[in-house]
Amino acid sequence: MAEIVSLRDAVAELVADGDTVAMEGFSHLIPHAAGHELIRQGRRHLTLVRLTPDLVFDQLIGMGVADKLVFSWGGNPGVGSLHRFRDAIENGWPTPLKIEEHSHAGLTNRFVAGASGLPFAILRAYAGTGLAGRVASIKSVQCPFTGETLAAVPAINPDVAIIHAQQADAHGNVQMWGITGVQKEAVLASSRSIVTVEEIVERIELRPGGVVLPSWVITAVAQVPGGARPSYASGYYERDNTFYSEWEGISRSRDTFIAWMQRNVLGVGA
Repeated sequence: MAEIVSLRDAVAELVADGDTVAMEGFSHLIPHAAGHELIRQGRRHLTLVRLTPDLVFDQLIGMGVADKLVFSWGGNPGVGSLHRFRDAIENGWPTPLKIEEHSHAGLTNRFVAGASGLPFAILRAYAGTGLAGRVASIKSVQCPFTGETLAAVPAINPDVAIIHAQQADAHGNVQMWGITGVQKEAVLASSRSIVTVEEIVERIELRPGGVVLPSWVITAVAQVPGGARPSYASGYYERDNTFYSEWEGISRSRDTFIAWMQRNVLGVGA
């Protein structure tokens, strides 16, 4: 059953150095506040997993939190490169970063297999990508019914899943709505989970298209209003497009990046 705790306590108890940590949210409900708490608590040697590593992973990588990234697309949405991600790949700064690249469908199916208790998933999604044969976790299998050659990818079962949602009730049941990506699958595939929410309500009112995660599949819930900013939370606030544009300049230089992180995340010289 989910325990309602502070974000600080959730990260301290549930995320250890060396863990594989999935942080999901597809353009929406991205768990930025939780990422900042990982940085503040000085986590190291994490394997980070996310379909679309954007600003939050650029920050985590630039602060030396990660040794490896498992992903399917990386960039500053609508703007350009992730400069801290790129610096880690090209120059090993602040620490070398291993990468494992998949398609969106491939990584999604890895989560689905993990959530389903299956050892692997089968799909067609790598045709024409150039990833098959270059990524060790992509194999080929022959369909026993049609003879077709298909791609096979291993299930992924992170140590911890971290997501953001709109609401939880006092018992730790969670509801999210809008673009929900693979948050549900990430939680179900993981050994432990942290869900940050905009608010804790007396009773969850079901919404059309809403996704409900019952308390018994969640380890910890933390109330963190604004926990997805600068991404957005449907029904609460919009995406801060200005900040996404500004991040291009902030992150391009190591010095400006470190200064921004110290001031805005670590509270140094604020």
